[in-house]
Amino acid sequence: MKTAIIGATGFAGAALVKEFASRGHQVTAIARNPKDTNEANVAWVSTDIFDADALAATLKGHDVVVSAYNPGWTNPNIYDEAIAGAKAIQEAVKQSGVKRYIYIGGAGSLYIADGLQLIDTPEFPKEYYAGANAARDYLNIIKEEKDLDWVFFSPAIEMHPGITTGRTGKYRTGLDNPVFNKEGRSILSVEDLAVAIADEAENAKHHQQRFTAAY
Repeated sequence: MKTAIIGATGFAGAALVKEFASRGHQVTAIARNPKDTNEANVAWVSTDIFDADALAATLKGHDVVVSAYNPGWTNPNIYDEAIAGAKAIQEAVKQSGVKRYIYIGGAGSLYIADGLQLIDTPEFPKEYYAGANAARDYLNIIKEEKDLDWVFFSPAIEMHPGITTGRTGKYRTGLDNPVFNKEGRSILSVEDLAVAIADEAENAKHHQQRFTAAY
């Protein structure tokens, strides 16, 4: 498969590049500052995601586009840039003719009770609210998309650099509610996030819907 990964140098993006390339995908790794390395099955490209025509040209001919774009958690304009970036990428994917689009959002929009999303609980970290709110709002935007075979992925509630389980290749999936383990935690390593996304790209089990994964 030919796979384009946007945000390829980020926390999730780097893991995605490694996982997809290890499976033999021909990976186009798109980043603001692409790596100057010679990696098997990986071609690094610098493309402005806000230039729809240029990005569409880069994406054309791929089987699937995976977006791990994040303007940065400390970016004071994270909400506006996250929404604008997601919309621009979505439009570029449509222009490119690629039908399969996987967007990696956040866990904040997962429902932990009837009508209650994680982001709206008192315990949700304020420093992540703007970015998580952007992901939630983009989920509502992409739900209106009828032409693309899109998927919105919400990672486990605990999916951050401190999770050191590495790649196990094992996970369980859900839709709009978090997946919890026996200890009541929703947890996943970034390596297994990449496994879940690569499995979805290859097997296409979800269509125009959100899903999540955790141990």
